[in-house]
Amino acid sequence: MVSGKLIIVSAPSGAGKTTLVKHLLSQKLNLEFSISATSRNKRHTETHGKDYYFFSADEFREHIEKGAFLEWEEVYEGTYYGTLKSEVDRITANGGNVIFDVDVVGGINIKKFYGKRALSIFVQPPSVDELQKRLTGRGTDSEETIKKRVEKAEFELTFATQFDVVIINDDLDVACREMIETVSNFILADA
Repeated sequence: MVSGKLIIVSAPSGAGKTTLVKHLLSQKLNLEFSISATSRNKRHTETHGKDYYFFSADEFREHIEKGAFLEWEEVYEGTYYGTLKSEVDRITANGGNVIFDVDVVGGINIKKFYGKRALSIFVQPPSVDELQKRLTGRGTDSEETIKKRVEKAEFELTFATQFDVVIINDDLDVACREMIETVSNFILADA
């Protein structure tokens, strides 16, 4: 059976990982996005089954009990995120390469599970101050939420060395080129 490779992209909230993942998906790299599940509220720009699988906290816990997740985490109290095993199986069974946009702990856990079949990339903001400016500029979160995200980001930055590659997203064009080169080389290796 042919099975694809896995590209894990993790970063603190606001570092630009989602923008970089969308850019990678626009390239001809045979990548398919692994849709994560979450119990957080859906933003007005998001669609169930496209951006995330949105579950209530109770539904999410039921999926945990059934063993449906490859990895999951309660990121904030009552707010869960996770990767459904069925998503990875669906994509890799036909030789597709999976790309993940996951939080830092989730990225580390997926890498541990798949080992050399996965490439883990940590997207790092140029500074914590810049990260706070980006989060504030989004206009989607309260001041209290931004404060929590910045505190969490400071902690998550300590995990960067556990990833295969660190890309600093100071200049988006440069970061995009680095991502394409890194991912292309990984996919083509031993192909």
